[in-house]
Amino acid sequence: MDVLPPPTGGDAVSRAGVAALADAHAAVPLLNCLLREVAEPLPGHRGAGGDRRVYRLPGTGRLLRVRGGRRPAEPEVRTAAGWHRLGHPDLVALVAEELRRHTGLPNHELPAEMTDSRDAVAALLTARAVADPPADPYLRSEQALLTGHTHHPAPKARGGGPAAAWLPYAPEAHARFPLTLLGVRADLVVEEGDTSALDALGDAPPGYRLLPAHPWQLALTADALAPAFADGRLIRLGETPAPVWPTAAIRTLYAPGPDLFLKFSLDVRITNDIRRLWRHDLLKLCRTDTAARAAFAALDGNAAWLADTGYRTAAFAFEELAVLVRDGLRGHLLPGAVPLLAAGLAEGFAGSPLDTAADPGAWWEAYLARVVPPALAAFHDHGVVLEAHLQNTLVAVDAHGTPVQALFRDAEGVKLLGDVDRAAGWERLVYCLVVNHLTEIAGALADRHPGLDPWPAARRAFARHPLPEIPALLTAPTLPGKTNLLLRWTGADGADARYRPLPNPLAGQGAVSPDRRGSGPPSPSPRPRRPVAGRVRPPRPR
Repeated sequence: MDVLPPPTGGDAVSRAGVAALADAHAAVPLLNCLLREVAEPLPGHRGAGGDRRVYRLPGTGRLLRVRGGRRPAEPEVRTAAGWHRLGHPDLVALVAEELRRHTGLPNHELPAEMTDSRDAVAALLTARAVADPPADPYLRSEQALLTGHTHHPAPKARGGGPAAAWLPYAPEAHARFPLTLLGVRADLVVEEGDTSALDALGDAPPGYRLLPAHPWQLALTADALAPAFADGRLIRLGETPAPVWPTAAIRTLYAPGPDLFLKFSLDVRITNDIRRLWRHDLLKLCRTDTAARAAFAALDGNAAWLADTGYRTAAFAFEELAVLVRDGLRGHLLPGAVPLLAAGLAEGFAGSPLDTAADPGAWWEAYLARVVPPALAAFHDHGVVLEAHLQNTLVAVDAHGTPVQALFRDAEGVKLLGDVDRAAGWERLVYCLVVNHLTEIAGALADRHPGLDPWPAARRAFARHPLPEIPALLTAPTLPGKTNLLLRWTGADGADARYRPLPNPLAGQGAVSPDRRGSGPPSPSPRPRRPVAGRVRPPRPR
């Protein structure tokens, strides 16, 4: 079972309770990273009650004991006096020393991010205690990610700034706020695709075009933009009359009234990337989105693609002020269906159908039937590699909570066969769809319904498709697991994603036992793969 209760909004938590919960939430992804990428499980070593597993840390030679599975907890290190419980600062110090010895490289930035991530969780817990969660289950699912990315060492870091600067815009705090409306001198506007939805957000005076802006981004880039405000290239036009809601992606906002998503630059490192709309990604956006749209138009079934229809920005601040326009939900949903973010299902939120499914096996088969076929068909039939991870997939459910439709999003993460070779595209799809996505939903479902084995149904779901890669997928002992901890520690170029083999649950009895996975120490620097397998980038000079 999960060692943390599913986070819900509006819970009153004491100060001591906030500290303990923040430590627990922040330890989960950090431990997951350490156990996946570095630690060596010791077969047969269990703690009291059999619910604790012992690992050796190869860099320091220390022994680590952890309780739990999908959400590991209560880390302990072996000392001369016995097992010693680690608080979050001790855990950060242990991980930092292990990685320094394991890789031979120092890193002073990442431990600070780990601490910042934990402190951000504490601020979010405090804010949630007095915030009203959205009534809309879709928005609740988008704003549920208090733990966040399950295999990133600092998933909730917010750039190290004071919480007061970012809490008003945090989805996990149930934030909602108006957009700032700017006017850009018309001769300096750069746009591509259909951006007409932006013009309905307000009015611009003659000689100017309307450009909405994220208020946090404006604060972050205030010094850089000050000359443009001073000389009239930019003017302020007030705010939108209705609030927008930040989604799990933080910089992607949903406006329920016009049923519109808007994605902005945000000059903050969140997980592996400075979250800008990079120029070269925007310049290829229309091509990738057009390919994805065409693929979904030709697919059987009712899966949908939320199109990124275009972008608008200012020539003198191309990346800083860029805004991307994305389709809303209502034009794509089946009648009566309620969309839910897959990442929210994995983490838990009030009203999640995972908690109420009368027949969890049937629910899971319906989920697989909606999510797997379109991702495979887009790849095999149309050469479109979806970034079908938890945060880019919505699953719509009917009145009984049964999955009836999948919706996919984010053309920025789409790869096209022809630009990348098929093997690289397949590896990326397997990581996003199986390792990042289905493994987490299967684990969450099994936690809530002990005794359920989700993987036979998953194997059947993939076996129905005649892709040449499927037989190997169903028999390979391992799958690629991204090494976010080592990537960040070694300062690798974010586009150079690296993987470690993980036990393949789709292989059934052929899968490698987790106790045998670490039979030898991993190399200090994981084997680099093709750049297409990831798209994160280091900060760029500004």
